[in-house]
Amino acid sequence: MVNTAKYLPESTGWFTSTRTNNGNQCVEVRFDGAAVLIRDSKYRRNPAHRTEDEPVITVTASEWMRFLDTLLDRAVIPDDLTAHTGPDGHTTLSRGGIDLVYTPGEWQAFLAGVRDGEFDRTPVPF
Repeated sequence: MVNTAKYLPESTGWFTSTRTNNGNQCVEVRFDGAAVLIRDSKYRRNPAHRTEDEPVITVTASEWMRFLDTLLDRAVIPDDLTAHTGPDGHTTLSRGGIDLVYTPGEWQAFLAGVRDGEFDRTPVPF
């Protein structure tokens, strides 16, 4: 029998940091079992964009927690999920050929939520 790690919360709808500007422009995250999905809320506001083509980054819960630790300077662990802030202040979140670009305000709101533990996944012991 294969055991799959479980995390709390097990699943959520899409959510943002409580520090966002009314959810108008933000990093959106959804927990789904042992996966974490990340998207950019700006994509859906453009009527030319098709919902089925929306770029979504998916990582495991353990990859996600390592990424959050890296953002908080608790660890520096290279992973496939990377964040790079350019000279203009925009941050690009990348994984597997998918790039999501956030404004300085969006990224700062996300980081504030990370510092507050709003995006943490808690492993559940078997």
